[in-house]
Amino acid sequence: MLTPRRIGRTLIMAVAAVALLAPAVQALTAEIPPPDQIVTSPNVTHVKTVPKPDGLTTTINTDIAFQDGYAYVGNYGGFAIYDIRNPKQAQVVSTVVCPGSQMDVSVYGDLLFGAVDSSRNNDSCSSTGQDASIKESWEGVRIFDISDKANPKYIKSVETNCGSHTLTLVPGKGSDRRRNVYLYVSSYRPAANFPDCQPPHDKISVIKVPLRNPEAAAVVATPVVFPDGGNETQPGLLLPTSGCHDITVYAEKNIAAGACMGDGVLFDISDRLNPVVTARVTDPNFAFWHSATFNNSATKVVFTDELGGGSGATCNEATGPNRGADAIYDIVEGQLVFKSYFKISRHQADNENCVAHNGSLIPVKGKDIMAQAWYQGGVSIWDFTDSANPREIGFFERGPETTPGGGGIWSAYYYNGHIYGSDFHKGLDVIKINDRLTDPARWVRMDRLNVQTQESFHGRHW
Repeated sequence: MLTPRRIGRTLIMAVAAVALLAPAVQALTAEIPPPDQIVTSPNVTHVKTVPKPDGLTTTINTDIAFQDGYAYVGNYGGFAIYDIRNPKQAQVVSTVVCPGSQMDVSVYGDLLFGAVDSSRNNDSCSSTGQDASIKESWEGVRIFDISDKANPKYIKSVETNCGSHTLTLVPGKGSDRRRNVYLYVSSYRPAANFPDCQPPHDKISVIKVPLRNPEAAAVVATPVVFPDGGNETQPGLLLPTSGCHDITVYAEKNIAAGACMGDGVLFDISDRLNPVVTARVTDPNFAFWHSATFNNSATKVVFTDELGGGSGATCNEATGPNRGADAIYDIVEGQLVFKSYFKISRHQADNENCVAHNGSLIPVKGKDIMAQAWYQGGVSIWDFTDSANPREIGFFERGPETTPGGGGIWSAYYYNGHIYGSDFHKGLDVIKINDRLTDPARWVRMDRLNVQTQESFHGRHW
């Protein structure tokens, strides 16, 4: 979702049977559940919702990272750590109140990294909002020590040009992997009156984090992604390209996919400090390239279009199936070849913000399957093994949100047998799918999952 400064993210079958007796418009309305009521496909079970903890109840949940049976859930007001070793008894371990949206998170060992893309009067957790036109304002990346999960400690901040809308953790190569990790910081929307965010921007910031001395973390490179400018003139763009919204890396293959506002790109990241664009595409149906997911073999990329910036009601008949959707591209001889769109077919009400958002692969050998958030469209589990003919195989959603200002699920990720969804207002949803297509995934275990840092699945069941 665009932050405020950046604007300046068996019941259904019965209802459908009744709806066949009514006119078409009434049928679409009848399929929408009552406010806040949960509905699922027959193969999906809602296990539990863990409410947001005190201190974060008035701010919205964002992204999720996982490590060693714990979930780290970002929030515009900070983050919370959840013990999910027994998903049915998932519970909050600790809360860190440290305002600064969006607080997208990644974890690595004893470190948690949080992205801050709202201009603050300083880098502390007691900071308040301050206009980016003031030179002393701060935004960038916060680093926390999470070795004691009950008592995380804020240890370092790194300021970056135009803040950090999202961040992507990138392991080092070879022997460097044991010494350092890198963060690709995505940011955008420069302005002539922002001293630390000057146009044209069109770049990312690379932070080097020494693992034995994270307090020495610093920006070490600012490679320009679009030296000749990005897509700025296409009709219908939410914003002209001035950087990237999000980057997903597949480090062991030395590649990355960038969702860069008006452009979708592939990078060669062999040189971690100098990502090089190797392929670039635009799409007249895409308003805002938001995020990217490789399949396990890195022969495909799914890009999402955040039409309306996350606040629009775009999952309706008027918007249609090709906008606010996913676009599936095959990678052919290093280039992106469009194959099809995927969008949930369950129409949402005109007061429900709904659009393609964050998701992750479900690890099934020989298949390309994702769990994905759609804000108030809920969670969709869908198969894109046939790139030209994707299909939904399961879903979870609620009726329209009763809290003012929109809502829904920001991120939906599969981790060790369950799907976890970060709902704006409700908390952390725990969901399970039981289906012959996805059942093999339960045997694939992951110690750590930062979804934007893809690693190949492996093990005796892969």
